[in-house]
Amino acid sequence: MSKKIILTGIQPSGAIHIGNLIGAIKPMTKLIEENQVFFFLADYHAITAEYRVEEMQKRIFNAAAVNIACGIDPEKCVFFIQSDVPEHTELSWILSCVTPMGKMERMTQYKDKAKRQSKNINLGLFSYPVLQSADILLYKANAVPVGEDQAQHLELTREIVRHFNHRFGPVFPEPASLIGKGARLMGLDGKNKMSKSLNNYIEVTETFKEIWEKLRPAVTDTKRVRRNDPGNPPDCPLYHTHKCFTPEETINEIEEQCRQAGIGCFDCKKILAEHMSRHLAPIREKYFQLLDKSQQVEEILLAGGQEARRVARQTMIEVREAVGMRNRD
Repeated sequence: MSKKIILTGIQPSGAIHIGNLIGAIKPMTKLIEENQVFFFLADYHAITAEYRVEEMQKRIFNAAAVNIACGIDPEKCVFFIQSDVPEHTELSWILSCVTPMGKMERMTQYKDKAKRQSKNINLGLFSYPVLQSADILLYKANAVPVGEDQAQHLELTREIVRHFNHRFGPVFPEPASLIGKGARLMGLDGKNKMSKSLNNYIEVTETFKEIWEKLRPAVTDTKRVRRNDPGNPPDCPLYHTHKCFTPEETINEIEEQCRQAGIGCFDCKKILAEHMSRHLAPIREKYFQLLDKSQQVEEILLAGGQEARRVARQTMIEVREAVGMRNRD
């Protein structure tokens, strides 16, 4: 079976949390072993929200370092910064000219994001699904890992491909969805998916003390009111987090003890904190090593950007020719 061309990106918007690690990064490390993967830091997307200009480069560097520390191997994929490849925005404009307005107006994520940043509802926030399509099609990706919240955007990409190819000829493949097999971790509030914007997360680089300070007040089984009440582990958000970090033998013991009220939520959280910290220790160590090797990280990003742009330029030669524009390269 031939390798798939896969594209994925992450915004340099702050901390990488354990939900990102388990749900997206770990599955991606397996895909990298078997496919041609383009992995980019989506700084163009990041500026649709308010940000401090003086912090942007630090955020990009930190996102690069922590993803590498989590197992994204730049020797086995094309690892780059989105804005190092200006063809992303050029293709986005061309695609916007074949994108139906009606489709854009029905994008549910725009409505959700507009509510969260009601004082900064900008055109980029509205049109960023077209930029996402350009991100994908620039490398002719035929598979894209998506979560539930991005399924609508990938369907828009497929529709854009159909519009473009019908009008200008068969330039782009229709990308297929790669439904993530990673666990989806609940946030520490016990109600929402783990998220930076909701401040219900644990960073992958946090120490045991920091992890414990966040886990201690975390929501558990709301039906278990008193210490001597028996619990039902599947109803506890942290039980599912345990399954990602704690050895199976220990989980089985915890489950049995919880059902018999033989262990309290406080002790259960302490066990989780210990195993989580142990699991994340190699990531923390590598991350801080990379912080001391900033030149090495910069060289990785430079090389990745050069390779990504090589591919992007070739695609844009085809696109410009298809739409009737001049090629000067």
